[in-house]
Amino acid sequence: MVTRLSHFFLRTLREDPADAEVASHRLLVRAGYIRRQAPGIFAWLPLGLRVKGRIETIIREEMTAAGAYEVHFPALLPREPYEATGRWEEYGDVMFRLQDRKGADYLLAPTHEEVFTLLVKDLYSSYKDLPLTIYQIQDKYRDEARPRAGLLRGREFTMKDAYSFDYTDAGLEASYLAQRDAYERIFQRLGLEYVIVQADAGAMGGSRSEEFLHPTPIGEDTFVRSAGGYAANVEAYETTAPAPIPVEGLPEPVVFATPGATTIESVVEQTREALAAPAPGIAGPATADATEWTAAHTLKNVVLGLTHLDGTRELVVVGLPGDRDVDEKRAEVLFAPAAVGPATDADFEANPLLVRGFLGPWSPTGAVLGEESASGIRYLLDPRVVTGTSWITGANVQGAHVHSLVAGRDFGADGVADVASVREGDAAPDGSGPVHLARGMEIGHVFQLGRKYAQALGLSVLDENGKLTTVTMGSYGIGVTRILAIIAELNNDEKGLVWPDSVAPFDVHVIATGKDAVAFELAAELSAGLESAGLDVLYDDRPKVSPGVKFSDAELIGVPRIVIVGRGAADGEVELWDRRSGDREVVPAAEAVARVRG
Repeated sequence: MVTRLSHFFLRTLREDPADAEVASHRLLVRAGYIRRQAPGIFAWLPLGLRVKGRIETIIREEMTAAGAYEVHFPALLPREPYEATGRWEEYGDVMFRLQDRKGADYLLAPTHEEVFTLLVKDLYSSYKDLPLTIYQIQDKYRDEARPRAGLLRGREFTMKDAYSFDYTDAGLEASYLAQRDAYERIFQRLGLEYVIVQADAGAMGGSRSEEFLHPTPIGEDTFVRSAGGYAANVEAYETTAPAPIPVEGLPEPVVFATPGATTIESVVEQTREALAAPAPGIAGPATADATEWTAAHTLKNVVLGLTHLDGTRELVVVGLPGDRDVDEKRAEVLFAPAAVGPATDADFEANPLLVRGFLGPWSPTGAVLGEESASGIRYLLDPRVVTGTSWITGANVQGAHVHSLVAGRDFGADGVADVASVREGDAAPDGSGPVHLARGMEIGHVFQLGRKYAQALGLSVLDENGKLTTVTMGSYGIGVTRILAIIAELNNDEKGLVWPDSVAPFDVHVIATGKDAVAFELAAELSAGLESAGLDVLYDDRPKVSPGVKFSDAELIGVPRIVIVGRGAADGEVELWDRRSGDREVVPAAEAVARVRG
């Protein structure tokens, strides 16, 4: 049935919403696709549901082609399955928790691994039932601390999540690749550029994890890639450690005065003054002038506070080259599920051995940090700080630093912390050359979960020999509503949205203009003909609405093909308007249906 705009539930806005940060948010609200209900929460209106439905249709078609079957779980779920896997606590404040009237704990699901696992456990018991891949398209809920950018970072969002079940590792690999290939086809059909990068599995767990990132300046993810084919999210980038250096013959540590030097820059300046000639063995990049010390020669010691799930607090010190900073996301991944933040004044007051501004792993009286140190605080080192490298760092004495402090000889560590910021030109860990940094938005994620959830929830099947074997799983997610917003970001101009054919809410937008009944009669006839030809038609039949308003609404709504029926109707002529190119062409009305279809 032709959709008539005079009866359609739609109101467009002339002004941008005050809280809109990006084009997709601004235009989707103004064009009547969504309406804000609360921060990060939106109502879907008819136009929005049509576009969302077309994206979901493409996903369903490719999931079917990949051999997956659709199911649907509730968003409201009981606590027990998530407690069994440890994620009731691990998710922390991101998870929405609530109680029913009897005091039983429930949650609004941020993801559904547990209940998918239990469903298969209830119904399948033999290897003959496998492999199996099932999926759903369902709303998810996450209590984002800073919901932003409309649909790009919301508290409620629609996601396609699929799960594969196999009883061998080879089977998991085959299922994983089938889903990975399906994702490529989906994004190609949607016209989305993507980069597949190595990623951290996070709270999901598992052995292999890859993200599909859409490169965009507004993306929240930073990723790196090399000309040789390496690509990874910065959280998954692994620093290549240099080879250890022999410590024999290296100079002994020397403490020197650095009054007021509480920044890396001031330490470097006072080091230059204190050292008239280069001290042999001090680590750092070669420079044109060997006496020109830089921040890379210093060892920065950053004190972090970890808040664990049980509420306890722990301090950790990370030592890294002074020309680097701790990357917040990389630190969150390393210390998950604990929350990570900078140490507070109270933390330093409670640990007087940590001399603020002059902190180092060593002092003239012995080790302060590292194995068997007096502080008892964990000390973790950047992978670049290997045995034999020599550093300038704090001497744990007010107003003093030390040079020629050698790792592996003068100080040790409790482990490695690869949390330093990644920079343009850093080496790819696979040896494929220097990396380049870019911004991206996650549109899909595939995991090889392995047996984590199956073990926790008791999902086993009988193998060929009649022995119980734990099932191995994969998880595959696509952000449906985020993809819709990204497509809107990519397809718009100064006047409104310009949808690609694959997801447009209608195939063609027919506009009747003027006061002549002939124009409206011909427009209605054309609309019926277009519909009979298999096209989805929006017909603007609103009486007493000016052509300018109708054209503005058409530009804002963004249907890519428009037919204007106006002054030429009496002569049997209409105008075809290509919203994408802006081209307009007058054609005989009798040819309009064939031309639009073509």
